Amino acid sequence: MITAGQRHDSVAFEPLMGRLRIRRIGRGRPRTRPGRLLGDKAYSNRAIRSHLRRRRITATIPEKSDQQNTRTAKGSGGGRAPAFDTEAYKGRNTAERAFNKLKGFRALALRTDKREFMFQGTLDVASIKIWLRDPVDQDPRDTA
Repeated sequence: MITAGQRHDSVAFEPLMGRLRIRRIGRGRPRTRPGRLLGDKAYSNRAIRSHLRRRRITATIPEKSDQQNTRTAKGSGGGRAPAFDTEAYKGRNTAERAFNKLKGFRALALRTDKREFMFQGTLDVASIKIWLRDPVDQDPRDTA
């Protein structure tokens, strides 16, 4: 899902989660609910966390420092800190490396294409070039 360059990614969070399809191994309908969601601090807000809780998806999102400070200032009324699995969060590195490889293509990094279908085509070509360039150089953690 492509949003305007000046828009925050969290605006597209709920529509994107609605379109999510995870292919099953073998036969069967694709799953629409992942077991875990890894996100950066930008996704640490009440709306996103409650959406994930409603759908019973484990959130692995670090808490922003201002949220931590507000919660601790409230004392026992501030509630518990959200659970955070540091080992699972290390898997987010895979997605970040993929984005960094894509940003090596100037047209993607600067978003020079005005129309969405042109940008999508540029993204497809860049992805194919990356895949052809490094077909074997995969991190073993990416295949698990």
